[in-house]
Amino acid sequence: MEEITDGVNKMNIAESQKKNRIQVSNTKKPLFFYVNLSKRYMQQHNEVELSALGMAISTVVSVAEILKNNGFAVEKKIMTSTVEIKDESRGRPIQKAKIEIVLGKTANFDELMAAAQEGGENGNGGLGLEGAVIYHLLLWMSL
Repeated sequence: MEEITDGVNKMNIAESQKKNRIQVSNTKKPLFFYVNLSKRYMQQHNEVELSALGMAISTVVSVAEILKNNGFAVEKKIMTSTVEIKDESRGRPIQKAKIEIVLGKTANFDELMAAAQEGGENGNGGLGLEGAVIYHLLLWMSL
């Protein structure tokens, strides 16, 4: 949990100064870093906004589905758009897909978090390494 706390403290909150927004990258952190960080944000703010561009969109969708399927979150809003970003190598703007998913706490969120802490949650959703790998494979195959 120290890694999550450090991540929360070091996050850049530039876009709209939202304190409950997580900008997800598919290259910087593992999937369950974002799952656990989202849980922490929901504890602090009652909801979390997950945001991603381009190839990271699938990571945001996976994080949201894991939280929903495990009873931690309910979907409040999904927004999609395209944004124009300057391509440094070509020197011209390119269009990127963007997704924002707002998740709120479920009624039994606090009970699930307490149970996870009592059970010594291991950083990958309480599944264990083998369970996490199998879960991700099944999730990936269902997309």
